[in-house]
Amino acid sequence: MSKHSGSIVSTPPETLKSLEKLGQRIRANRIAQSWTVKEMAERLFCSQNTYRAIEAGKPSASIGIIANALWLFGQIDSLDSVAPVPLQTNATARVRKSKNKSIAGTIGEDERDF
Repeated sequence: MSKHSGSIVSTPPETLKSLEKLGQRIRANRIAQSWTVKEMAERLFCSQNTYRAIEAGKPSASIGIIANALWLFGQIDSLDSVAPVPLQTNATARVRKSKNKSIAGTIGEDERDF
């Protein structure tokens, strides 16, 4: 029985489309190198099924393996353009949770009276 993550099931269609396009680009780079799926999986130290999931754009694919694939193709710098920091953001600022505010989905100390 396979595990299912709620975040994967609820992945927005736009995200799925972007992952599919990324998988297609990775596949095109693999083919340009004349590498088979087996050879690519061996280079990434993953199974062939895991690599096929990357090329298929599956949201469960590991970002680490995707980054390694980009590195193999000499394109690791392309990750620098992902999620750029907004210009007006203070990168040294820290965000803290208020002591009186609970985190959604957690049980507070006053609720542990069983």
